[in-house]
Order: sequence, then C-alpha cells, then structure tokens
Amino acid sequence: MSGRVSRRGFDSSLMGSINALPNFTEYFGLPASGNASTGIVFAIFQVGQMCGALFIWMTDWYGRTWHIFFGCLGVCIGTIITSLATSLPMLIGGRFMLSFFATCAHTAAPLYLVEIAPAAYRGTIAGMYNTFYNVGAILANSAVYACHLYLGHRGDLDWRIPLWLQMVCPGLVCCLIKFYPESPRWLVAQDRHEEAKNIIATYHANGDLDHPLVDLQMAEMIGAIDADHEASWKDLFDLRVLFESRASRYRIMLNIVFSWFGQFSGNNIISYYLPIMLNGIGITDTNTKLILNIAYSIVGWVFSAAGARLHDIVGRRKMLMGTAAGMTVSLAIVAGCAAAYEDHGIQNASTVTIVFIFLFGATFAVGFTPMQPIYPAEVVSNKMRAKAMGTFKLTAGAAGFLNTFVGPIALSSIGYWFYVFFAFWDSFEVGFMYFFFVETKGSTLEELDEIFEAENPRKASVEAANARRRMIREQRDSAA
Repeated sequence: MSGRVSRRGFDSSLMGSINALPNFTEYFGLPASGNASTGIVFAIFQVGQMCGALFIWMTDWYGRTWHIFFGCLGVCIGTIITSLATSLPMLIGGRFMLSFFATCAHTAAPLYLVEIAPAAYRGTIAGMYNTFYNVGAILANSAVYACHLYLGHRGDLDWRIPLWLQMVCPGLVCCLIKFYPESPRWLVAQDRHEEAKNIIATYHANGDLDHPLVDLQMAEMIGAIDADHEASWKDLFDLRVLFESRASRYRIMLNIVFSWFGQFSGNNIISYYLPIMLNGIGITDTNTKLILNIAYSIVGWVFSAAGARLHDIVGRRKMLMGTAAGMTVSLAIVAGCAAAYEDHGIQNASTVTIVFIFLFGATFAVGFTPMQPIYPAEVVSNKMRAKAMGTFKLTAGAAGFLNTFVGPIALSSIGYWFYVFFAFWDSFEVGFMYFFFVETKGSTLEELDEIFEAENPRKASVEAANARRRMIREQRDSAA
C-alpha cells in the first residue's frame, strides 16, 4: 500500500522538480516561468484521475486487491510511454494513461485500508498510508537533483531517468498485492463469511476466532450489507445509493467537500510550482531550487507521519480546523513578504517567504495529508463506499485540474495575489468544518451509521466522542 501512494508523491514532486531543469523545458519548448502548455502537462494528470475514478465501482465486482493490481500494472505501461516521449503530445498522452491507472489503484487502496483496519487505530494505520506520498516526493526530488548534478551535461538523461523510476513502486505492489488478504467487508458482501471471519480474527483479535470482538464485528458487517444486491457493470450508472436518504446526502456532501479542500487549499500550487514561486522571490539557481524541493518533501513526511497518530489522539475535527487556521496565517504572511520583495525590493522578505512556505507545508501535512483519502472513506456507509471513493477522486481531480492548469498562469499574471486568494479560502474552510464536519475518531464504520441518522450528525458525533472520553476516564479512575 505504501508503495502505491509513494508513486503518487513521486509523480507530483517529480514533475515540479523536472520543470526546474533547463534540459527538460528546452526539449519540449516550455518557458521556465510557466505558460498554458506547462499547465496542460501538469493538469492532464488530473483529467486522467477524473476518468479513472469512473471505474472504482469495479472494486465491488471483483474485489479491492485486483483493482490495485491492474492499476499498478497500467502505471508501469504509462511510465514507459512517458519516459520515451519525444514530443509534447506523447508526454501528455503518457501522463494521462499513467494517471488513469494510478487512480484505479489509489482509490481502491484507502478503501481497502479503511475496511480492514481496527477502529481504534484506523486513523493511524490508514493515515500512515498517505504519508508515504512524501516518501515518494523525497525520492523524486533527490533523484532529479542527483541526475541533474551528475548527468546535466548528458542531454535528456537528467530528466528521463527520474521518469523511468516512476515504475519501481507500482512494480513492487504488482508483485506483492495478491499475497495480501482481501477486505473482510467485501468478502461478507460476496457471502464469503468464513474467510472474512478468519481475517478479522487474525488482524483484530490475535488469531482468536472465539474472541467476542470477532462475533461483534461480523454481526455489524453482515447487518450493514444489502444481501439482495449483486454488483455489476450497471452500477456505473446507478448512483441512487449516494442520495437516497438525508443521511446519505449529508455523507456525500462531506465526502465531496473534504475532497475539494484537500486539493484546493494552496497545497497543489506549492507541490507542483515551487520552482516558479521561488523565481518570483529572486531564487533562480537550479541546484538551490532542487535542494529546497527536497527539504520541503522531508518536512512534509515528518509532519504527516506525526499527524497520522495525532488524528487518533486529538480527533479529526480539531486537527483539521487547527491546520486550516494555520494555513491561513502562513499564506497571508507568504503573500505579504512576496509583495514586500516584489514591490519594494526588500531582500530579507524572500527569506521569510521561504520559511512560511515551509511552515504552510508542515501545517498542511500534519492535518490534511494523513486524512486526504481516509476521511472521505470513513464518512460514507459500506454500500456507498466504492462509488463515493469515485466521487472523491472526481472532485479531487477537478480541484487539482483547476489548480495545476490555472496555477502557472495566475502566478505569472497576478503573483502574490494568488496567495491572498487562498488565505481567504482557507479561512472559509475553518468555519465550514466547525459547523458541518463529523468526528469519526474511535467509532467503527457501522457505529457511524447511527451518528449520520441523527438530526444533527456533527453534534451527535461530538457528543459520542465526549461520552467515549468520559467512559475511558472513569475506567482509569476506577482501575486506580
């Protein structure tokens, strides 16, 4: 699983770093400052993502692990096309194919983890999955830096070799994924109860088939499955399950909104266009930009790994609201310092800008990165989950496309005012999260069904979390 998301982080940061290489931009005729063609090269990845999301329903048909396998296999083929590209259309076509199959794997993987992880550690286990995005980013930035340093004089090798490396992680996943157990909830839906029970016992009860937890979870899963429904290709067009009740509509609203927030909070601009942003504050040396890219990825990994555990301690709502507020402050300062450098030539302002770009990255990583594919999967019911993860990817793809296509144009046209826009947007996110986001920490996926049936799901989830804390506190006091 970690290899799957490492590949996604590898791509995002790889293209940002490669875009800083003169050999790459000159080969394809792309200006260093970015233009519409630059935006298309980056944004086509989001188009492929949206198309790939349409096929997530197939995970209900043949299982989670097969979808991951075929997705990773397709990524390897897309990597070959991209790495051999001799023209801009070939590069764009290869990136579309790579993104399409990457999305197939990337939508199935968090769905699988959310369904197989124990409730008490779901945020940590599933959240750690997405932190490997930054591991991929570190590998990508380091590979580009090393290739530029030692192969920069060898024509196109300094950017083609990093492109070839994109197939390492998905290749490993292809070889290993079928040795993993299938999702117990999918097995229950296929009436394979004995297999599901063995998996629950092995991974939730230390192999004890007679443990009360095993029977409880099996009863909850069986009760949540619609036994009269059999997944088929027709499900691609049947989205009624997403909107059939007030609870379903509230769930899909949270799924869509968080998917948008996760891609439209200023984070994508920095991930893809950090070299262009650095140009705007006077940092033009290629090696310096590549080193800063590596450092940014390392900061992201450290803080996202910490955030994966903190979400199971502090809770989703508090973490997300706090980080959105921190991102607002960071972007406001970045905008102010960039304006001071650009309009008044204050040299020290560029240093402060870099500091707060990194602070923004750390803040986003600790709150959003662990939850990006997890929270949208937690807030939907078992029968909604596969389709809702397709909705998650469609929404994230649309937000990412808008970011990556408009990003270079906006940065070259309005400069620091682009950061001002995102500072205001992130402040809006804080308010929306406070009034509507549901707390999922500590609840099983089936327990969340009751919360969403309440008149005010947000309030019900907070009360349930508070009651759980009081019970734990009382148990500790009585034990003492």
